[in-house]
Amino acid sequence: MDRAALLALPSLCALWAAVLSLLPCGTQGNWMWLGIASFGVPEKLGCSGLPLNSRQKELCKRKPYLLPSIREGARLGIQECRSQFRHERWNCMVATATSTQLATAPLFGYELSSGTKETAFIYAIMAAGLVHSVTRSCSAGNMTECSCDTTLQNSGSASEGWHWGGCSDDVQYGMWFSRKFLDLPVRNTTEKESKVLLAMNLHNNEAGRQAVAKLMSVDCRCHGVSGSCAVKTCWKTMSSFEKIGYFLKDKYENSIQISDKTKRKMRRREKDQRQTPILKDDLLYVHKSPNYCVENKKLGIPGTQGRECNRTSGGADGCNLLCCGRGYNTHVVRHVERCECKFIWCCYVRCRRCESMTDVHTYQFLLLNTQL
Repeated sequence: MDRAALLALPSLCALWAAVLSLLPCGTQGNWMWLGIASFGVPEKLGCSGLPLNSRQKELCKRKPYLLPSIREGARLGIQECRSQFRHERWNCMVATATSTQLATAPLFGYELSSGTKETAFIYAIMAAGLVHSVTRSCSAGNMTECSCDTTLQNSGSASEGWHWGGCSDDVQYGMWFSRKFLDLPVRNTTEKESKVLLAMNLHNNEAGRQAVAKLMSVDCRCHGVSGSCAVKTCWKTMSSFEKIGYFLKDKYENSIQISDKTKRKMRRREKDQRQTPILKDDLLYVHKSPNYCVENKKLGIPGTQGRECNRTSGGADGCNLLCCGRGYNTHVVRHVERCECKFIWCCYVRCRRCESMTDVHTYQFLLLNTQL
């Protein structure tokens, strides 16, 4: 590290520590703030200065080399959540480091504790992000206690001309660490609703992990004279995190509402559906989602006012759905850019200025705030 960076490090760490002091302590969601942290700062602060609960800090102290993977897992989850919902009424909005809500609100605000379909997706995608990041670090050789999956070595099918080789992703280690880092025992809470919500969150954590494992694929490389592929070496690899995001978004669309009454195990809310089993990779929710069309300051819901929509689309980004059927405004945006650039000898570039007009449609319908 150069001298300028070393001189700047104390003030940078002090600034990050000041931000962390505003964050709520003791909740499971705190670790998610690492996903929007400045690059490298959490690692320099160490485990004790990070927004983690006591169990997570203890695990972090025992395995400090996993801290970059934890931060990357949080970043992956946040990025994919925002990507999957960028055109939806709820667009996976997160707080910022300058928000006045930092002292009281978690990173995802109301949605993190609401027990809705949105809560389910957040927990699933964040747990999946942690699995993906830790497993990738293992395969890359960045850690001493894990590497490639050794259970597949020296096996395969000689008669079919292939064997396991290369570096298979050890997703089981990533899943193990994700459980140790994220999952709190249900018995540690006493309130009825809290117990149901905690059980729901634990299930959705596991659903995210199962998504990573379920989407594992097999890659092979051919060996033989002139590409004859007489023998193949194969290994298992994780899917791209974008593919995992699409899988969990589909689970979100088909999520299952469960009863808010505490029983030995979670049950579907609809009595006529209780004979249908709940699968490990299903997403579960307790409460119905609020109206994301209308601003609700009490819940921190901004509404869709001012959001840009697509007039010709019949999907979630279409003006009819995004504007909740209440109409939209159209205004013309003028774009000016350099175009038809040519290199002139010697030695400059000459360009024309080109103008274009684009119709932009936004929802501007004003309503009084509604308390849900």
